[in-house]
Amino acid sequence: MSRYRALIALICIVLAACAARPPVAPDPSPAPVALRIYNWDTYIDPDLLARFSRETGVPIRYSTYGSNEEMLAAVQARPEDYDIIVPSDYMVTIMRRKGLLAPLDPASVPNMTNIDPLFVNPSFDPANRYCAPYLWGTNGIGYNRAATGRDIQSWADVFDPAFAGRVALLDDSRATLGLALLGLGYSPNTTSPTEIAAARDFLAQHAGQIATYALDNGQDLLASGAVDLVLESSGDIFQMMAGNPDLRYSIPAEGSLIWIDNMCILKRSPNRASAERFLNFILTPDVGANLASFTRYSSPNLAALSQISPQDRANLALYPTEAMRRRLFFLVDVGGAATKLYNSAWDSLRPRR
Repeated sequence: MSRYRALIALICIVLAACAARPPVAPDPSPAPVALRIYNWDTYIDPDLLARFSRETGVPIRYSTYGSNEEMLAAVQARPEDYDIIVPSDYMVTIMRRKGLLAPLDPASVPNMTNIDPLFVNPSFDPANRYCAPYLWGTNGIGYNRAATGRDIQSWADVFDPAFAGRVALLDDSRATLGLALLGLGYSPNTTSPTEIAAARDFLAQHAGQIATYALDNGQDLLASGAVDLVLESSGDIFQMMAGNPDLRYSIPAEGSLIWIDNMCILKRSPNRASAERFLNFILTPDVGANLASFTRYSSPNLAALSQISPQDRANLALYPTEAMRRRLFFLVDVGGAATKLYNSAWDSLRPRR
């Protein structure tokens, strides 16, 4: 019996101890869902992503693309895989018409008031209903002055036979055909079958001039010496210029393209609140200044300009004068019929892989 009494006493002690220990309550808040951002390559300071996650507790899953068309194809194929995308102006129109974008809640993005009036109420997104400006820039000619032996000022210079096989163009249908159209004296937004065909034929006739069509990495080819001239975005070249005094950037005399990339939230995003927090974060003045200074692109954030270096603000390739702006053109959505003409012209130059 004493053995049983001892066992009973031990059980009572254990039960008493369990009763004295408060139950562990389950964690009522699930782990934050990762915010999935799909952006252009080399287009953000990684420290900004880390800072956003640190300040909000929201992790980020970040992936990149090389062209608007690549991004659109991926989003249409897997719309549930992304929350935020960064399309250029004309692509916003296309995605809006396809019903892919979610309207913004202005109350959740109060820093929209920091936007430069120049970028408020754009034609591709009236009243900035769907997107917030991210960065803007131009497409122009990056070149190695030591290799060319002279300054490169025009589209015609790019096709000087002296540089045969030393040129990289963008693997981007609208941008490269648009520059060819400008070089021929036409609008980069033409819907004329004859003019689009002329741009196609010009590039085909000068195929020996072109070493490659680069998917948003022309700056790397230039820096490595693989080519001497590239058609590229301004900031991509400025990033490389910092490490090589021989590299230069020019806006062609015939005119060029100006563009603005925009942060948009996909309609099927389940993380709308976190996405809008990210948009508001990027539009904070110090974040906007950091973004522009790191990427070497131009900021649409008026409140950020005072925190950008005076040298950058005075650089006409970053912030062109009004006179220079008159020869810069935004690409616009040219409609379904003309888009098919551009795609057909491009497919003849760049067969689908």
